[in-house]
Amino acid sequence: MTPQFRRNAIGAAVLSLASAAALAQTAPADPSPNPQQPTTSLREITVTGNPLGASDLIAPTTTLSGDELLLRSQSTLGQTLDNIPGVSSTYFGPNASRPIIRGQDGDRIRILQNGGGAPDASALSYDHAVPVDALVTERVEVLRGPSALQYGGSAVGGVVNLIDNRIPSEPIEGFGGRADLGYATGNREKNGAVMLEGGNGRFALHADAFKRDSSDVSAPIDLNCEKPGSPWRARKICNSANEAHGGAIGGTLFFDRGWIGASASTYRSNYGTVAEDDVTIAMKSDRYAIEGEWRPGGIIRSVHAKLSHTNYRHTEFEGAEAGTTFSNMSNDLRVEVRHEKIGPLEGLMGFSAETNRFAADGEEAFAPHSRTRSRALFLYEEMGTSWGKLSFGARTERVTVRSLGYPDDPSINRFAIGERTFNPNSAAFGALVNLAPQWQLTSNIAYTERAPKDYELLANGPHVATAAWEVGNPNLSKEQSTGFDLGAQWKSGPNTARVNAYVTRFRNYIGLTASGRTLDEEGQVVTDPEVTDTLAEYLYNGVRARFTGIEASGNLRLLGSDGFARMADAGTLDLEWRGDLVRAKNTDTGEPLPRIAPVRVGATLVYGNGPWSGRVGFDYNAAQHRVPGVGARETDAYTLWNASIAYRMKVQRANLTWYARVDNIGNKLAYSATSILTTTVYPAAPLPGRSLKVGVRVTF
Repeated sequence: MTPQFRRNAIGAAVLSLASAAALAQTAPADPSPNPQQPTTSLREITVTGNPLGASDLIAPTTTLSGDELLLRSQSTLGQTLDNIPGVSSTYFGPNASRPIIRGQDGDRIRILQNGGGAPDASALSYDHAVPVDALVTERVEVLRGPSALQYGGSAVGGVVNLIDNRIPSEPIEGFGGRADLGYATGNREKNGAVMLEGGNGRFALHADAFKRDSSDVSAPIDLNCEKPGSPWRARKICNSANEAHGGAIGGTLFFDRGWIGASASTYRSNYGTVAEDDVTIAMKSDRYAIEGEWRPGGIIRSVHAKLSHTNYRHTEFEGAEAGTTFSNMSNDLRVEVRHEKIGPLEGLMGFSAETNRFAADGEEAFAPHSRTRSRALFLYEEMGTSWGKLSFGARTERVTVRSLGYPDDPSINRFAIGERTFNPNSAAFGALVNLAPQWQLTSNIAYTERAPKDYELLANGPHVATAAWEVGNPNLSKEQSTGFDLGAQWKSGPNTARVNAYVTRFRNYIGLTASGRTLDEEGQVVTDPEVTDTLAEYLYNGVRARFTGIEASGNLRLLGSDGFARMADAGTLDLEWRGDLVRAKNTDTGEPLPRIAPVRVGATLVYGNGPWSGRVGFDYNAAQHRVPGVGARETDAYTLWNASIAYRMKVQRANLTWYARVDNIGNKLAYSATSILTTTVYPAAPLPGRSLKVGVRVTF
């Protein structure tokens, strides 16, 4: 029988079993280390996709930190991570983008802060930004594939974890910090950040702040921009200016058997949405967190807990007039109990709970007020063997979604009111085999269930960002998928190579499909083709789907120690290479799924000599002709060239890194195949044109 919304409330005792062979191969270190290069005084923070912190990792993971993160950081999270093998970007202009991992986006990608939830509204709509900034992020970790299930069904595509050390987890002796200043020509961006940390071994304090201010972003061609009062043409992406600022303070108390800490952070931004020339979004997000660890001894090695409260809100302005407001207030709790080794087994079990209260108010509120509660139990175990290791994880959940309608205006009755409860269960297995000192094989298989999100069940209204009238389906069942990943890794000194192939099959892949009808602004069916200001109707439905792909990357030393050529005092020269391919199909209809990245390949020459380093490379995106037949556009192939140079020096206790980076050297006109701006009826917003960024980072 098809499940229906129940009017009476259901008790919220919730379980969930979390899993995952979320083990990961970390990104390679700088292929050209140099003993003359000054080192920073800040300690390294080691965080991996493995909850046990093991160094031999099973699931594919990439980590960015230090200079690598500095030299590729952009104003949005999606663009910062774009072109990592297996990762692309939703790109709703320069100010809003989320990562796409292996062709999956939205609520199939979980974005975490320090391993805990930090909900916003970015998965709801492509024009909603993620309220984080790389200027105050120490490390970004990307877990690809279904082995990230320990973080829930919303991580079936992968996890992006941002680590900022706002709650120090290790004692700090003395005082240190970091400061950044930068300027970019393409959008006249000025940015700066400062991070300070200090402690005496018993107490540790952290504080950071950042600010970013930019004008409209340069474009390779003239675009027609409609400003209030007068149209104008310029080589700018229309309405792409952005201002953002924020900061945090945190501290930790350490004791003999553990530690406890707390932090408070804020993020504010005001940015233009490129789909409409006079619409801006004013966003704020406040987050409060408590985290601690207790090591009682005996069979219990540690008990780790984190609790956070996030208050997110943004208002969309049309000129100076406030329009629709979106808010999301959430609480997130996670407790992990790790046990000592029992024979060859070591692992942990845990509990997580999350509540979200969502509201949208205004003319473009296409989803009702709602409350979502989830509870989960999870388990992760690892067994070492003479040839490698095995891992197992499982998760069981209880998720309750309750529609509250539109309480501020009862006359708006297009939203269903009621409640649905789901019990997703997931499990994953992983294996790592050491074939030889230089070779490893890895494999992961996972079965995942995901509860539908509130908007997938309840939406019924105009969604301007997708140029559609979206209609949810209150009878949706759980999304079910089975994923398999096979990888190989080789390493010999600075030379590395890794490749991963994967396939994920969905029995009930939830997405939007065109109904063939056209609606007016009141939601009434329009049959007269002469009528304007209409939207195509799209319905949330479950279909069978298949994602397959391959991703590869590596490093080849060309000059220097262990290279093909050796020259005294010539430094080192490395070739970093990368590529990926993903295919996604609606197997019910045989059509491709929308907004899938084309074949991509890239390479970068990396030179290092003493305090100097330099990079020059390209990223090629093939043409994308595999698009669905209705309402989608094909995109042409393009190649973007980029380069950077850095100089490191030491001044007393401070280490300085001066750098310059040029993006899109050839000022190439390019459109993203994964952007809804390119693939729908909107005038397409191109990728940014040529820009030079210069800056300095000081660590002390």
